[in-house]
Amino acid sequence: MPHLYEIRIRKEALKFSSSHMTVFPDGTKESLHGHQFMPTVSIKTTQADLQNMIPFADIKREMKRIAFEWDEKVLIGVLNPHYRELTRTSSEIEFLLCGKRYLLPLDEVVFLQCDNVTCEQLARIYHSRLKEGWGSVPPHVISVSVLIEESPGQGAVFSDD
Repeated sequence: MPHLYEIRIRKEALKFSSSHMTVFPDGTKESLHGHQFMPTVSIKTTQADLQNMIPFADIKREMKRIAFEWDEKVLIGVLNPHYRELTRTSSEIEFLLCGKRYLLPLDEVVFLQCDNVTCEQLARIYHSRLKEGWGSVPPHVISVSVLIEESPGQGAVFSDD
């Protein structure tokens, strides 16, 4: 039976502070509020020798890139059935979410391809972005998991194992 190693990366410098509104199935939602989201990336691999090592710097670079894009932004799930874009200019976005109207500076919004901005969906999107940026995942990597916590001890994991 092969050995199994798990690499975990979680650093204060890789968190991102973002605002969101969780929408519920009945069309109600939380008020706009923010979190200091803390990502943890876990990589399971069967190899940890010199030739097959996974440099932490490569993973941290991708985590930092995502944090930079999402930090101090309002995250909007554009696939939500209760979301409707009204107008968009080069500087502003006006939209309805659950019947409430919002007007925000366009450069302070990140549009995500999801139906709800929850830890589960953020973990899935973060995972996808991480793997895209990483490029070719080595064949000895068994799985990559992303945990997104919105507060210590409260979050969700997405994994491809």
